[in-house]
Amino acid sequence: MNIANTFEQYWPFLALVLWFGYKAWNSRRVVAMLPELKKNGALFIDVRSAGEFASGSAPGTVNIPLPELGSRLGEIPKSSPVVVCCASGTRSGMAKLLLKKNGYQNVHNVGTWGKLLG
Repeated sequence: MNIANTFEQYWPFLALVLWFGYKAWNSRRVVAMLPELKKNGALFIDVRSAGEFASGSAPGTVNIPLPELGSRLGEIPKSSPVVVCCASGTRSGMAKLLLKKNGYQNVHNVGTWGKLLG
């Protein structure tokens, strides 16, 4: 078995495994930081739709659906840490990128909103 051929054949699968591994690692890292972030006055934003948010959410989170986030940046102070969440971590990842692009320095993606309940 040639390693180069194996890599060439399976690189999409390997990339996917690495991506999900990174998401899981990063989420655990942010969960560990939550007490400190809360102490520092973090704003918790759930970027799921209003319907998803109404069906269940973590106490203290603010619902700003991802499609509305760009037009509602004025509601988010740049001086406080921001923690974003959603249903799977994908939309909150996009929200983190959008916030970083707009000058927010202290932004963290916790992944699924349920992790804020612990």
